[in-house]
Amino acid sequence: MDKYDGKRVVITGGTSGIGLATAKALIAGGARVLVTGRTPASLENARATLGSGALVEASDAISGIDALAGRAATALGGVDLLVLNAGVTLASAVEETSVALYDELFDVNTKAPYFTVQKFLPLLPAGSSVVMTTSVSNTKGIASTSVYSATKAALRSMTRTFARELIGRGIRVNAVSPGPIDTGILERTMPADAAREFLAQMNADNPMQRLGEPEEVAKAIIFLAFDATYTTGTELLVDGGASDL
Repeated sequence: MDKYDGKRVVITGGTSGIGLATAKALIAGGARVLVTGRTPASLENARATLGSGALVEASDAISGIDALAGRAATALGGVDLLVLNAGVTLASAVEETSVALYDELFDVNTKAPYFTVQKFLPLLPAGSSVVMTTSVSNTKGIASTSVYSATKAALRSMTRTFARELIGRGIRVNAVSPGPIDTGILERTMPADAAREFLAQMNADNPMQRLGEPEEVAKAIIFLAFDATYTTGTELLVDGGASDL
């Protein structure tokens, strides 16, 4: 079924986890997809997983914005869906947070999406869509995530203001807010014992008593992108009820 035949999609942070699952689903539906990543391992995995249906590009979320927009213009001619999924997750208690960690989180999670939207505006026609990846932490007080949570709260605010500013151009802007999702990112960014303990606690605290799967978030992204045509400026929770129950 080619439900998305002819749709042109760019997904930052699309070589693993939620981004990769979204790319896979869209390609299966006939879309042309360009995904970005940073590490050689994730880039090779994405090429193997997505096959010839995707353009897999090495791109730094901060310094590679102009080049990415140029590549999208050349390869796709325009963009019907821009998914801003690239981000970093770093935990640190307030008294241990360095200026470097603070700057890295805000640069990757907030500054990069802002200027990516700016640079992609000439490529987004009427009827196109932008979907941001925020986090349930933007409304919850989770210890050791003060900076990370602030970056995601800023992204939530941008979703609203971009939606209002771009509505006259026929561009919808929404956000998907994942709860605990089994993407493997915690195991890559935390000591093994700490990651296991944190994941076990998230399972225990979640109303559904489990982690979500990347494919479940991908479905929400695609819904906001193409089916929710009377929706803009909103944030869709995909968190097993963690925010509301």
